[in-house]
Amino acid sequence: MTSDIHFQFPILSETAHGLPLAWLDNAATTQKPRSVIDAVSHYYSYANANVHRASHVLSARATHAFEEARDKVRQFLNAGHTEEIIWTRGATEALNLLAWSWGRDNLKAGDEIILSAMEHHANIVPWQQIAEHTGAHIRVIPITESGELDLQAYQQLLNERTKLLAVTHVSNALGTINPIETMMTQAKEVGATTIIDGAQAVAHFPVDVRKLGCDFYVFSGHKVYGPTGIGVLYGRRELLNDMPPWQTGGEMIERVSFSGTTFNKPPFRFEAGTPNISGVVGLAAAIDYLNNLDRKVIAQQEQQLRFRLEQGLDHIPGIRRIGTAKSKTAVVSFVVEGQHNHDIGVLLDQQGIAVRTGHHCAMPLMEALELPGTIRASLACYNTREDVDRLTAALRKICTRQNTSEGKASTPKLNQQPRQTDDNQLPAPFAATPFYNQQDLMRLRTALLSKKSWQERYRNIMQLAWDLPALPDDMRQDEARLSGCESTVWLHHHYRENDQTLHFAVDSDARVIRGLAVIVMACLNSRTPEDLLSCDIDSVFGELELSNHLSPSRGNGLRAIVQEIQGIAQRYR
Repeated sequence: MTSDIHFQFPILSETAHGLPLAWLDNAATTQKPRSVIDAVSHYYSYANANVHRASHVLSARATHAFEEARDKVRQFLNAGHTEEIIWTRGATEALNLLAWSWGRDNLKAGDEIILSAMEHHANIVPWQQIAEHTGAHIRVIPITESGELDLQAYQQLLNERTKLLAVTHVSNALGTINPIETMMTQAKEVGATTIIDGAQAVAHFPVDVRKLGCDFYVFSGHKVYGPTGIGVLYGRRELLNDMPPWQTGGEMIERVSFSGTTFNKPPFRFEAGTPNISGVVGLAAAIDYLNNLDRKVIAQQEQQLRFRLEQGLDHIPGIRRIGTAKSKTAVVSFVVEGQHNHDIGVLLDQQGIAVRTGHHCAMPLMEALELPGTIRASLACYNTREDVDRLTAALRKICTRQNTSEGKASTPKLNQQPRQTDDNQLPAPFAATPFYNQQDLMRLRTALLSKKSWQERYRNIMQLAWDLPALPDDMRQDEARLSGCESTVWLHHHYRENDQTLHFAVDSDARVIRGLAVIVMACLNSRTPEDLLSCDIDSVFGELELSNHLSPSRGNGLRAIVQEIQGIAQRYR
């Protein structure tokens, strides 16, 4: 069945770096079947109009599809009433809506909010904001070594001050399926309101909100084979009726005058402005697609692939799996000993394999695990044994490859300029940091641009890391860390009075960032403040085509280094 499903997703027939695409980043977003793409196209071709606001035929078509989709979601979640389904831009907006509508109206000083250590940032930060606004306190359910919630600790947190439990159904970073039904029952025993973040659940197994006994449930369309920019908030009707609006404007009102405004009933009270109509239509098509599959069989296939992947990883020396809960979706997180997660992600991408690296918007979880991040492979209905086997084969090659003289030998050697040996001689490690003239910089550009593929260019960039000396431990301190990139970057500067030049020493725990830092140093190191501020670094990135091919996290990391250097130059100008 999986091979047949694969061909229903057009993008999976595309290539990555000239190789078949193995999409293993489904926890971040799922690919879209042809039926969803066609549904969105059909709406724009034959029914494009605003909803609820006109008497013409196109508005009638759009409104009918819009409200039919709402009822389809109601059935998908087994909600009791259609008006309990509210359209949002995604789970993040749904959680913010709940925080600023329900939370601001119902929480007060001394109340307690229970979250878990494995929550996505979207289910942490809104509650932190509301706690600061209302005086409520946040309590956190810890996790066990296997990546499960500590249920004994959870029960001890529950008390008469507990007003809210907001917890994820499935961990996006670990795949752990939490015992939600039991947790809801226990929270209700102390009178708490309950919210479930279901973004990682609905694509993998049926969800029955009435059976779960929750007050609110949220999910995002793009994680369940639907479009981006559309999401769902389910809320019990009696709670929604008592909640004030979050955003105001058109559609969510009954009557407006300068003497006062009366608001519409749910769900429209919470849907101000023109909604994402095409997204709603696409989400309905995604639900139809999923419902037409044998979900039990699909779930079994996903689990079989997970077991195969876990067994493969367990036989590769140097790999440690993170999160070994008994109940999991098809998510496998791991780390590779001695190698940074971002570097592994780049090396896998060169082989057409897409995984997610970093903290997965779950930094408190990573802090609890004492990790900077993980590599995450997440599976969906269209993944195959070939996808899994390609990943394990690639990782086996990475983990057994010699990363010393092999990489250094093929690095284009660039001649560093001799340092002055006067009274203002540069201290270590500034004296060892690459210092290139324009001829060297041209050679660097030529070496990179001569590579025919980005796979070769990335390899070359990572080999450049050998040119960057490592900073000593006493210079790898928090005060020298730069913000703006997921890997850790340290930057120090030294101003030499005699020639009024700025010199930099930079280091990173990610090899690809170290290689990119060599390029930045080639352009900016050992220059006067005026030269630094006049340097058009964007044109250099453009010539090397870095802007188009670096991921946002690595691109932002480069920007953070450049901005810090330019900020230092401004101070010495």
